[in-house]
Parts: sequence; C-alpha cells; structure tokens
Amino acid sequence: MVSGLACIAAASASALNDTPPLLRTNSAQFIEMRPLKAPPPTRIERIDGGLTDLGAFRGKVILVNFWASWCPPCRRELAMLERLQQLVDPKSLEVVAVSIDEGGKPTVEAFLKRANVTRLRPYLDPRGVVASRVDEDAPTPFVLFGLPISYVIDRQGRVAGYITGEADWTAANGLALLKYYMARAAE
Repeated sequence: MVSGLACIAAASASALNDTPPLLRTNSAQFIEMRPLKAPPPTRIERIDGGLTDLGAFRGKVILVNFWASWCPPCRRELAMLERLQQLVDPKSLEVVAVSIDEGGKPTVEAFLKRANVTRLRPYLDPRGVVASRVDEDAPTPFVLFGLPISYVIDRQGRVAGYITGEADWTAANGLALLKYYMARAAE
C-alpha cells in the first residue's frame, strides 16, 4: 500500500489538472458526473430506526455505498470500507454504507456481527426508497447500476461520480480519488 503522503501528493497533482485521479478496477472505473448536481433531500434510515439526512454531512466528502449481505463482492468491499474508517479523518469523509437487504435490520445486524464490522454505521434501504435498480421506474435519488455501487458526493453536496463493483478504497488509487475531493475547497 502506498503511504498517505504519496496519496496526498497524487491528489494535489490531480487537483492542479482539475481532473480526479483514475480509479479503475478489473471490471469498472469511476465515472465522473458533469455537471455536478446535488441529489434531492435524502433521508436514510439508520439501523437504530432513526433517520439521517445526507445534507447533515455537507462540508465532508460522502462515500455512499450500496451493498447487500448476499452479494460476495459487497461483503469484501464492506471489509475495505471498515479499514477506510481507520485511515481517513472522519471530519473529512463520511462513509454511508446502505444495505438493500429486504430483511432489514435483523438481517443486517446478524451479518455485521458475523463479519465483525464494528466501525461502520450501517444504514438501511430494504424498500428501495433511496436507491432503485436501473430497470425500475421508481423516482429515487440513486440508481443501482449493479452491486456494490459507490457514489462520491463532494463537500458541496453534489454527486461527483460513481463506480460499480468492488473497489478497494484503501488502495492508493482509491485513497487518491477520495483525497482529491477532500482537498477541493468549497466553491
């Protein structure tokens, strides 16, 4: 793994070019959105039953990850998101890991316990209120082009882009992309 300084240097160099660093996996790459647009006000159910509005995290970069316990790539990526929580300042990045498991809280709690996921604050979307599949006609703020899928929301609350499939956010290219958005001043 590349040091944090190398990631910051890569993000700084990319910021000078005004293009985000490339994040590519074996099956996908980060798709940058242009023009940047904020999602509509989005309230996501927390595992404790309360609701959190994505707007509450404005000023931070938000990594919104949709996953399911029955999805092997999602399970692997969830472990990486758990490690990411240790590597990045929580004042700069909020990881919002949203389970789409139809079983809701009992299914997610049991899975997280077995997987020893303790740092992530889990969110739930068992009824597809926050995200829906691309072939569904539901008007949701996010589209599930596949699973897992991660959306990056910049510090101004705009969707910067997304990547489908398992991405290692703790690897040099994953950290460089996140740090690129964290380093960008509020516009």
